[in-house]
Amino acid sequence: MATLLYQGHSSFRLVSDSGLVVYIDPYKGNGYNIPADVILVTHQHFDHCRTDIVTKKDDCTIITNFEAYSDGEYNSFEINDMLVEAVPAYNRNHPKEECVGYIIEVDGRTLYFPGDTGITEEMKEYPARNIDIFFVPMDGVYTMTVDEAKQCCEIVKAKYCVPIHTAPQYQRDDDKLYDIETAEKFEGSIKVIIKPGENIVI
Repeated sequence: MATLLYQGHSSFRLVSDSGLVVYIDPYKGNGYNIPADVILVTHQHFDHCRTDIVTKKDDCTIITNFEAYSDGEYNSFEINDMLVEAVPAYNRNHPKEECVGYIIEVDGRTLYFPGDTGITEEMKEYPARNIDIFFVPMDGVYTMTVDEAKQCCEIVKAKYCVPIHTAPQYQRDDDKLYDIETAEKFEGSIKVIIKPGENIVI
């Protein structure tokens, strides 16, 4: 089974059962020492695209929003035992043409890493995807409020919803990678709180 390390903010390290190592939106936190097979970047804001801090294999594949969304099309990537599908992500601070989210299928699980997004029209299609875990951004400034996040979860209908990108203060306080108060206010459908540094089996 795959394991997932939450590094804080929107950053994750995913390791599949076969050992494929994937980093999503690297920024800060710990755990960038295992060499990456794949790095996924949802957009080019500084708190999502620090590929320089990740230890990489010589043949590491880096997929950013530029590769994921090109010529008006959202692209998919099959990498060993993992399927990565780029999907729309946008809100008032994030233009649709500059951002993506990723739906990842690995080890029998479907994970949705939406990047910095609000509620999108395309989310109405996602219940059919049977998403297992939805990582929901909710700082209330650059992404959704907790109330919007609840509404979003009702649309997506994932089995579990995990609050992330909870602390808008990150621009002023480098150590503020997670706001537990925001996470606890969130009332989405089967909420799971994962704190920075925690590793879970999915």
